[in-house]
Amino acid sequence: MSDLVTGEAVALELRPAKLPSRALAVMIDLALAVTAYIVVTIALAVSTASLDDAAQVAVSIATFLLVLVGVPIAVETLSHGRSLGKLACGLRVVRDDGGPIRFRHALVRGAIGVVEILMTFGVVACISSLVSARGRRLGDVFAGTLVVRERVPTARTGFVPPPPPWLSGRFSALDLSAVPDGLWLAIRQYLTRMQQLDPQVGWAMAERLAADLTACTGAPAPQGVP
Repeated sequence: MSDLVTGEAVALELRPAKLPSRALAVMIDLALAVTAYIVVTIALAVSTASLDDAAQVAVSIATFLLVLVGVPIAVETLSHGRSLGKLACGLRVVRDDGGPIRFRHALVRGAIGVVEILMTFGVVACISSLVSARGRRLGDVFAGTLVVRERVPTARTGFVPPPPPWLSGRFSALDLSAVPDGLWLAIRQYLTRMQQLDPQVGWAMAERLAADLTACTGAPAPQGVP
């Protein structure tokens, strides 16, 4: 179990991925990337055969950077940390606070991954993952990210209390698409632990979470609802 804590001081139930599952995800991603790289290289070799040696070298370097570095970074950014390999293994890259990653996180991970995965055949990444308490490679350390398991047994998660019966269905038409994943995680963890918190601390935390949720949805809390 991870000991990650959000800005609202709520511990997140994030399970760091183990090295075998991470290695399998990387192998799947690399197999896809290398296959695409070979296909693109062959196509470019045929189409650029008339160019001089310097131009062909420049095209080869550009192809390497685009296919083996640029594309994985774009995929990880657009999928919020779920590459095809990670999706197959039930993994995801998140920020240290549990929120979804952005382009800068994927860029740092991808740039450092060229050295610790591609150039050293994964040796540096394996060593750093084994040394790290949360299984992070160097790219994760510098990017401030963590690879976690998404497929966890539901029976092992905390019980989230249901809403009062008189509130059921009241917010069924509310648009929740603007609420970020990190806020959902913080709210869920607060609800599962609110009976364990000091009343004053819990009340202040609830007000902050409610204010953040209201700001995302634009819908204020009903009158008389604590």
